[in-house]
Amino acid sequence: MMCTMNASESVRPDRTLLIILSVIGVLVIVALAVVFSRGEPRLLDESTPAGVVQRYSAAVIAGDESAAVEYLTPEAREACERFENASTDNVRVTLVSTTEREDSADVKVSLVTSYEGGGPFDSSEFETEEVFDLVKSDGKWLIDQTPWSLTVCTNTAVK
Repeated sequence: MMCTMNASESVRPDRTLLIILSVIGVLVIVALAVVFSRGEPRLLDESTPAGVVQRYSAAVIAGDESAAVEYLTPEAREACERFENASTDNVRVTLVSTTEREDSADVKVSLVTSYEGGGPFDSSEFETEEVFDLVKSDGKWLIDQTPWSLTVCTNTAVK
């Protein structure tokens, strides 16, 4: 028995394979579009405790100490203990919860710091939950206590 092949039967790509590859290509393009179009996080209302913490944290991470201190109580500005400078490079702050009372609030955040390197069993991130304490002063929320890693000191004397 001899098997012969016609020119019409030779090298014809499988349509199913082409469809699958096309679908995968479209999914990759959509995924890239979503990732690159996300932009900056949505700003929370500045009149809320979470909005104040968001703006303060963004200012600290950006290195804008003068903007950051505007969200602190006068007591927090003066009673500052400067620790060894914590690096705010590669830090991500995520809101966990807010407990709001009439004149005070607690805003719990997750601080994730990314590091380069790490071995196959070593994490390249460190995560901790911290709390900001806020008080209401003249109808405005101000931060009375910050996590040490996001502390900004305006006084020149180091305690």
